[in-house]
Formats: sequence, structure tokens, C-alpha cells
Amino acid sequence: MRYLTLLLSLIAILFSAESALADKRVAFVVGNGAYKNVVQLPNPPVDAKAMAALLRNVGFDVIEGTNLTRDAMTEKLLDFGKKAEGADVAIFFYAGHGIAIGGVNYLLPVDADIKSEMDVKLGAGINVDLTLDQTMSDAKVKLVFLDACRDNPFAAKIKANSPTRSVAVQQGLAEMKSAEGTLISFATGPGQTALDGPEGTHSPFTNALLAHLTEPGVEIQQVMTEVRAEVHEQTHNGQLPWGNTNLIGAVYLNGAPAPAAAPAAAATAPPGAAAPAVASTTDSTNVELEFWRSVKDSNKPEELNAYLSNYPNGQFKSLALARIAELQNGPSTTTRNLATGVDPATFTEDADQLTEDQLGLDRGQRRDVQRRLNGLGFDTKVTGRFDEATREVIKRWQAARGYPSSGYLNKLQHKALLSEIVASTNSDDSSSDEHEHVTRHHSSGGGGERHYSRRGGGGGGGNPGAFMGGMIGGMMGGMFRH
Repeated sequence: MRYLTLLLSLIAILFSAESALADKRVAFVVGNGAYKNVVQLPNPPVDAKAMAALLRNVGFDVIEGTNLTRDAMTEKLLDFGKKAEGADVAIFFYAGHGIAIGGVNYLLPVDADIKSEMDVKLGAGINVDLTLDQTMSDAKVKLVFLDACRDNPFAAKIKANSPTRSVAVQQGLAEMKSAEGTLISFATGPGQTALDGPEGTHSPFTNALLAHLTEPGVEIQQVMTEVRAEVHEQTHNGQLPWGNTNLIGAVYLNGAPAPAAAPAAAATAPPGAAAPAVASTTDSTNVELEFWRSVKDSNKPEELNAYLSNYPNGQFKSLALARIAELQNGPSTTTRNLATGVDPATFTEDADQLTEDQLGLDRGQRRDVQRRLNGLGFDTKVTGRFDEATREVIKRWQAARGYPSSGYLNKLQHKALLSEIVASTNSDDSSSDEHEHVTRHHSSGGGGERHYSRRGGGGGGGNPGAFMGGMIGGMMGGMFRH
């Protein structure tokens, strides 16, 4: 009887642990179309209903609404803010009219009657920056989707009633910066207008989100690359979604790819359990690589700037800058062919501490390696010591070149690095200065059109059930041995 009681207690612990470790997912989904004072939009309510159903299918608690007045939107937002406290992932989706005044974005309830800039600022519109900060700031991962870049229906009224000509009312929505752990995606670029689609259907942006957002095992940044490509194609190059991301780690909304080495752990997952949204701190190297491949041969500086905007400290930063300079100023002598003269074995031969020790690099040679990495856009401090930070930079360089990625060098990799033509540096502190410069701009966004359509992937995740199952198995084995 004593053993039975203990067994029941262990089962209770297991279920409570699973519940505690499960993702807390909350979403705010609103579509406004039945406007009372301006032209109505037929599709946002349809978009919102479909999005709410999609998110519920992957474990989200959805606060949903359509054709909401100012008071009704406020009530929904208050509910969302309470439920999003401590959430593992929170999603904010809005479809409907939006307006940008003085670089600030506002969402419009269906009862909005805006005649002046003052009307907007005093509450007729919903301030997007303030709303996101008040409702989602406590969530670990924040995903924002704004299908609200339709042409401003109140622009003429506001300008006509402005006492001066200086009021800044623009088409579409204004650029926004993303806070840590945030991805923001607009239906189109800053200052551009987006299509609503035929009546009774979905807008091009929402339609692409519905098709890709919950693809099994696909990381969110790869999802958005696919969304951009689909919208660009479906609108015949007339609309390109724009985004700004400051996520930390890989994010999956419908299960991370199962690690090949841990099939047993995957098998112990309880049926129907939502997979972790934040699978791990796995970097998005593959996503960045595919992004770079899609623009590296472009003849349009804005497409290369799109890469720099999304990856301001990316692996191919120096290549992108050199390519832009070449397009703007003619061919540059600093461009290089990375594959020329590289021994094919470099792409297969492993490197470790032993192979690096065999190189016999002194401090000056190590500093030279660090300078070269800096010159290639892989920022690290020039100290002559290969500390953990330098090892991570070497891994990034190896991954970008297609070499086995270990953080250590071998003879072939060292030779390949020495063969690459790098931008010269003025001092040993140049890498630190560049790092600070990049950090200051890490959260900045971009604008204009971007054309990138390749796909990437990567990431993995674990399972708390495997740990609890192993713990109970061990304790049960000990019980019966006694």
C-alpha cells in the first residue's frame, strides 16, 4: 500500500511538472473592416478569424475580435496584457486601417472619426508602440504582425485641418524598431501601401502567413522569408513585406526538428503537447546563409542593404558592403573569390585543439588571425588569445565557408584564411570600435523594397517528459529492488 501511494504521488508530480514546463502561448487577433466614417475593408474580419483558428490549433490562448470600437479594443487589449504576463510566446496580429503621423503608428478602431492630428494623439487611434510595450513586454518571445499598411483614409482631412503644412502624415505605416526578443513584420515596407485582396478572401500578407506560420519544424525567421517570397510573387513584385527582428534563439511555433541523436526523447512526448516555442539558443546560421545567397549576386544596392538591415553584424557584412561599394563606385580591388586556391580537403577535414596546437601559432600569429577575421566581417577583439568569444567567431567563419565548424583551426583552414584578401585595419582596437558601432545599430530597421526568396532552417529542442520519465523509472527500479 505504501508503494502504491508513492507511485500515485510520483505520477502527480510528473503531470504537475509537465504542466509547469509547458509553453504559455497567448495571442491577440483583431480584424477591423466595418468602418463607420471611411471606406470599409471587407477582408480583415475574415483574416482575423482564420488566424485565430490557426493559432488555437498550435496551443495559443487567443483573445479574438472583429470590427471593434475604441472601447472594445481597449477591453480586449487589457485582457491580452493580463494573460501575456510571463508568457513564453505572445503574438499580436492586427488587420485593418492604420495611420502613421510624425513617425508614430496608430491602429484605427471602426468608430474612429479623425479630422486632425490632435484627434489621433488624444485617443481616436491606438498607439502601436505604447500598446506593445504595455501588453507584451513581459513575454519571452514577442511576434507582431501588422496587416495595416493600407492607404491612410484620413490623410486629406488631417492635412486640410492642420494649422501648418508641417504635419507629417505618410502613406502606409512608419518604420518600427524591435525590442529584445521581438519580431515585427509589416505587410509591406515603411511608407508603402499594401493590397487588401478580392472581397471575401484574405489579403496577400495574411494569406501567406496562414500558409507558412505553423509549418511543422520551420523556424520563424525562415517562415518570414517564405512569406516575403510568396507575397512578392503573388502580387507580381508589387508588394514586399518588411520586418525587423531582435530575437534571441530559434523560435518554432509547431515543433522544432527532432534531434537525430535523441529519438527516444521524442517518443516520450505526451500526445498533443505543444512543442517549445523557444527550442534553444541555436543560431539561425542556415537562415542567414540562404538569405545571403538570395541577394549576393544582386545588382540592386537596396537588396544588399536588406541583408545588412536584418543582420547588422552578420557573417557576410563585409562582402555586402564591398558589393554595394562596387555597384555604386565601380569594381573594387578588395573583392575576392573565396573558392580560388582552396584545397578541397579543407571542406571535410576536421579541426580540434590538437590540429591547432600543431600549427604552433604564437601570440602575434593569433593576433593576425583575429585581424583577418575582423577584416572579413567576423568581429572579434584582437588580443592574441583565442578565448571563448574568438572560438565562436571562428565557428561562424567556418560555417560561412562550408568548413567543419569546431572553433579550432587546422593547417588547411589556416592556409585558406591567410589566402583570403581582407580589408586593412588601422589599429588593434579597430575591431572593438566596429563592434560598438554595430551594437549601437543592432536594433535599427530598414526600409524600401527587399527581394529574397530562398529558404533556410535549423534548430532543435528538448523534451521535459524524457527527464521526468527517466527519474520515475529510476525511482521505481529502486523501489522494487527493495
